[in-house]
Amino acid sequence: MLFPHLAGVVVELVERAVAGVVTMHARARSAGADCPHCGSASGRVHGRYVRRLADAAVGGARVVIELLVRRFKCLNPACPAVTFAEQIAGLTSPHARYTPLVREQLTSIAFALAGRAGARLAGVSGLCVAKDTLLRLVRATPEEPVGQIRVLGVDDFALRKGDSYATILVDLERRRPVDVLPGRGAEPLTAWLKNHPEIEIICRDRAGAYAEGARSGAPQAVQVADAWHLWHNLGEAVEKTVSAHHACVRAGFENTAPAAPPTSDDIWQTPPPAPAAEMLDVCGRQCRLVTRTRERYTAVRQLLEDGSTLENICRTLQLDRSTVRRFARATSIDELLVKATNRSTILDEYTSHLHQRWNEGCHNSAQLHQEIVALGFAGSIQTVRRYLRPFKAATATPPTHRPAPRPRRIVRWIMTDPGNLTAHDAADLKEIRTNCPELDAVTHHVRDFAAMMRDLRGDQLPAWMERVLADDLPALHSLINGLSRDIDAVTAGLSTPWSSGQVEGQATRTKLPKRQGYGRANLDFLRKRVLRTP
Repeated sequence: MLFPHLAGVVVELVERAVAGVVTMHARARSAGADCPHCGSASGRVHGRYVRRLADAAVGGARVVIELLVRRFKCLNPACPAVTFAEQIAGLTSPHARYTPLVREQLTSIAFALAGRAGARLAGVSGLCVAKDTLLRLVRATPEEPVGQIRVLGVDDFALRKGDSYATILVDLERRRPVDVLPGRGAEPLTAWLKNHPEIEIICRDRAGAYAEGARSGAPQAVQVADAWHLWHNLGEAVEKTVSAHHACVRAGFENTAPAAPPTSDDIWQTPPPAPAAEMLDVCGRQCRLVTRTRERYTAVRQLLEDGSTLENICRTLQLDRSTVRRFARATSIDELLVKATNRSTILDEYTSHLHQRWNEGCHNSAQLHQEIVALGFAGSIQTVRRYLRPFKAATATPPTHRPAPRPRRIVRWIMTDPGNLTAHDAADLKEIRTNCPELDAVTHHVRDFAAMMRDLRGDQLPAWMERVLADDLPALHSLINGLSRDIDAVTAGLSTPWSSGQVEGQATRTKLPKRQGYGRANLDFLRKRVLRTP
């Protein structure tokens, strides 16, 4: 049957209008109906009226069912309803202008595309609907029961980055979201967990609010700190250490000449040069960024020595709190200068070639520009001229120093499995470790931590922390202090295979529905789409 949902009615006439709308006139087959209030049967017709119901499109044309509906009089004197309208199963529902089939189609479109985009797709499919109607259909959809949860994942995602956030909860065994909570504080999570005492494991990041919420709402559950966040925190500590000791790395590389002149095949592999010790620009003047960094660092340190708080320093210097905190936590000005000048340019990969050709006697900027363009340079000749200007003013030709790798490149070498490093990178890392005992110790600690995380040996964490504290590594000591405050969850994260990887994926998946509903719907609408969208 072409229209199985019309089995309860008699189609009297089908006509096709000029406007591309198929109109079907129908009436019910039954002789009576049951009262929806008291359930008693009635065959006494009180009146009739016509209902217009939008049905599924046929051949791209809209279909409208004009149904002749009877209103019956209830024969039960005790029933509060005097009359009632008949409802046809599978075709009508109270106050609805769509058949259940169309309502299901529109709801699926709304969950997939939200309001405006869903309304456009429905119009192309022969279903005329307003964008606000699609939003109401999503909100009216009943929620599925959460069920029993044994392993729960918790993470936050931004509704508006830096302004408002929400918390997503994921059943890690069934691999699906179970709820979305407003904010990222401890109170909503605590209240939700108290309604689910069956939870045994909670995977989370290093946020203190989620730790407190899990501890208060589910004291019986084992908290697991996500291994990726632990590795990320370790990487941040390594980057601070490398930045603090980058001066000795730069000195070691600048005192040695390059092994061989770069060629067109390997010029792209040459690490970009580190900033000069004097922090000068191409015109020989001190960089404005360097000057500003020195002035701010001096002012912040002076105010801290005078006893000012971070809030007072922010108001006095008119700086953001995160900027003041970064200057206050810096161990030296060199750490800040390395970060301030650690910026790459499009010319970095070709400076070695320019130095070599300049020392060979080629001082023609146009010719040098053509040579590096052949190697892949995409900049203008003015960039080359500005870079070569100090060379022309100098009394002696610039020496061809061996460029030192930037701090982040060194961090990547340290954090990478030794078996995955190229021979060139491994040799440079070995030289760095030889010249700097602190970075050698950091490399040992990182590889021990990686082995412990790979082999799920969380029982080795206390011994690893003691070895780190025995070395003069302030950034790693700060990491150890943070791990000590969350030692149980960190140990569990290094001992069990559970992680927040699924939760991170679900949080990323919310970006599309969040942007589709931006400006038209609130968290309740986004929550429905996150929980029901497959």
